[in-house]
Amino acid sequence: MKNVCFHCGKGILMGRQHTHHRGVAGGRWKKRAPKTAKAFAPNLQKVRVMIGGVVKQVKLCTKCIKRIKKDIADGVKPFVTLASLEKGVAVKIAAHAAKTPKKAVKAKKAE
Repeated sequence: MKNVCFHCGKGILMGRQHTHHRGVAGGRWKKRAPKTAKAFAPNLQKVRVMIGGVVKQVKLCTKCIKRIKKDIADGVKPFVTLASLEKGVAVKIAAHAAKTPKKAVKAKKAE
């Protein structure tokens, strides 16, 4: 498997890392803090999902996993169904989301 999110395509980004040592702010050019290349990797997790009635193991970033759990809690159909989330777990997530203050405030306003 590649190091890319199955849903959003988030992958490795190249950037620069800056060291923090004395002599950065003014002074000679030799004392300047060096910048080195760095690869920033996404937080990918192996999860089992249902695709077309078949369970497959794919890599999803934690942001996408969080989105799936939030969609289940809000009663919206998620973009992928997690095989690890059984009905009992999904009900617990929905019940926990209902207890949060944000949901309680919206419920009161609706009444």
